[in-house]
Amino acid sequence: MRSFLLALICVATLGGCALSPLRDPYAGYQQSFGTYVASSSVNAFCLAPQLRLAIWSIESHFGRKIVMSSGYRDPFHNAAAGGENDSYHMKCMAADIFIPGVPKSQLIAYAYRQRSIGGLGCYPGRSFIHIDVRTRPRGWSHPVTFSGC
Repeated sequence: MRSFLLALICVATLGGCALSPLRDPYAGYQQSFGTYVASSSVNAFCLAPQLRLAIWSIESHFGRKIVMSSGYRDPFHNAAAGGENDSYHMKCMAADIFIPGVPKSQLIAYAYRQRSIGGLGCYPGRSFIHIDVRTRPRGWSHPVTFSGC
């Protein structure tokens, strides 16, 4: 009986370890200018200071770094990505972001409440959200929202 209980305790303990392995949520992402990026084609260098501050606010709130899936885009890259002709990505004022392990709904809710964020895109079926630091229309207390927000 004692051996059976000892074996049961070992199985339960080891089983718990197998279910929650210590895994780096940022494995597979690289860093570019201090920002995790989803691929080497993401330009994280050209970001307006207001956008960097908005990203830092998000990271501080969730206690985790964002991963950028799109940052600055030159006109050719923007057209290939299906971006608007006057995209804030081309002005270094927008980023598409996500945080591994943080539900997209929580990220949207936090971004929606931030004064520094002027535009918010939510894109159903995609893992990222779009944030930009455009000037909000006069009298607006929340970001301009589009694409599923």
